[in-house]
Amino acid sequence: MNDLLLNIDAGSINWARAQFALTAIYHWLFVPLTLGLAVIMGIAETCYYRTQKAFWKDTAMFWQKLFGINFAMGVATGIILEFEFGTNWSNYSWFVGDIFGAPLAVEGILAFFMESTFVAVMYFGWNKVSKGFHLASTWLTGLGATISAWWILVANAWMQYPVGCEFNPDTMRNEMVSFLDVALSPFAIDKFCHTVISAWIIGAVFVVAVSCWYLMKNREIELAKESIKIGAIVGLIAAIGAAATGHKSAQSVGEVQPMKLAAMEALYNGGTDIGLTAIAWVNPIAQPDYQKEESAPLKIEMPYALSFMATNDIHGYVPGINDILNGYTKPDGTKEPSVDEKIERGKKAIEALAAYRKAKKEGADEASLSPLLSTLSSNMKYFGYGYVKDKNDIVPYIPVNFWAFRIMVGLGCVFILFFAVIILMAFDIPFFSIVTRRLLAAIGLLPETKADVSDMTGLPKWHYITAIILVPLAYIASESGWLVAEFGRQPWTIQDMLPTWVAVSDINSSAVALTFFLFLFLFTLMLAVEISILLKQIKKGPEYSVES
Repeated sequence: MNDLLLNIDAGSINWARAQFALTAIYHWLFVPLTLGLAVIMGIAETCYYRTQKAFWKDTAMFWQKLFGINFAMGVATGIILEFEFGTNWSNYSWFVGDIFGAPLAVEGILAFFMESTFVAVMYFGWNKVSKGFHLASTWLTGLGATISAWWILVANAWMQYPVGCEFNPDTMRNEMVSFLDVALSPFAIDKFCHTVISAWIIGAVFVVAVSCWYLMKNREIELAKESIKIGAIVGLIAAIGAAATGHKSAQSVGEVQPMKLAAMEALYNGGTDIGLTAIAWVNPIAQPDYQKEESAPLKIEMPYALSFMATNDIHGYVPGINDILNGYTKPDGTKEPSVDEKIERGKKAIEALAAYRKAKKEGADEASLSPLLSTLSSNMKYFGYGYVKDKNDIVPYIPVNFWAFRIMVGLGCVFILFFAVIILMAFDIPFFSIVTRRLLAAIGLLPETKADVSDMTGLPKWHYITAIILVPLAYIASESGWLVAEFGRQPWTIQDMLPTWVAVSDINSSAVALTFFLFLFLFTLMLAVEISILLKQIKKGPEYSVES
């Protein structure tokens, strides 16, 4: 592997990372809406199954149509994303393909075929299969998309927390020893729950926004009002669930990726009783001098909150960036080595591996190979550090992590408030809806004449526009979460095992740059086409059946 590094074009590393980030960002524009609309359309069809009212069938078919447009785009970008592992990250694919490929294979065989089968029944099975079977097909289409997300997130979580594998020095590959450890990793479960629940928020915001547009145009009133109720309930549950799973996910990150947590908080020096930073001045375009600064300037924090978030103990110990770089002692007395020590141990592992392979090629007996294998095994935990030249290379870019985390959390709080207010105003609960409206009227956000009305119709135009504006903000929050997850683990493609400059393919940077701009054009065109088609379908509105 060291020989490969000598031939790799340095520019290809950055272009490969940029291309993969581009593809993942565009792919994630489509996936959350797919997962979110799956829940909405499933609930709408369930209402049809229970009430037998044609209105609910028309409502379900309308949201299913928008689901289908978005679903097709997500599949296209997802396929390209998986191909990039072979084209741009061949060293990575060789090193861990036995493990990383397994969940992706299961995703393709099980989840994708499940989606493909039932999505056809969902779209073309109306009046051809029983209502019960059609309802099951709708929910199974959404379940298939969710299962697909599960296996992809399992693969991603393994990169963040590699478990269930052993390195084979004879094949130079990491090989799976426990599929269950990989599939049911606590890190994967936390990541899946937080990611999927946050996707439901996007679906809910989208449905509420489309419905508010109809109310603003004084059309499709019944569909809009009922869809707002469904969207608001799903959205509030999801927003609260995202906060709860986010807390659990932060604990996992604090345990297995402490550097990521420190970067998210711009925590340069850790300790006990650590507060959670609400806001601080972290320069958004330059890495701070964390070795000289005690903490970020103009810092406002919530006392003890970070210790509690990371450890479930308000007095818990949280290491900072400098603690991780220089080594620290954990509360249980375990000493965490400094990065310089890890680099030395990583080099020992690499040297032992090279010596073992050379000795075996020359026909050395088992007695001669055993000490080399022992050295390799005892230092394998830090194998990836052997390729690190400067300990500061393992510090991720703090500004992106710090600000993206705050954007995600801040907008998450906005969504909780938004959905709560929508529920109070949309449902015919006289006391709560009237109190809410009178409060808005008292502060000048609602005309007095509307203060006693108990549903969403007849509101000022800016109420509806606010709901529409929240659609791009929901995507910004979701993409911010992705940035934290991926930027926070840099420079590792696999945590502590394989840095990016070792994982990349030996290809010319100009080739990757060319495909980067081709993909940029292609994905932007696809996004523009999807938005155009969605807007046309929304403007056209639902197609009401004769029964309606």
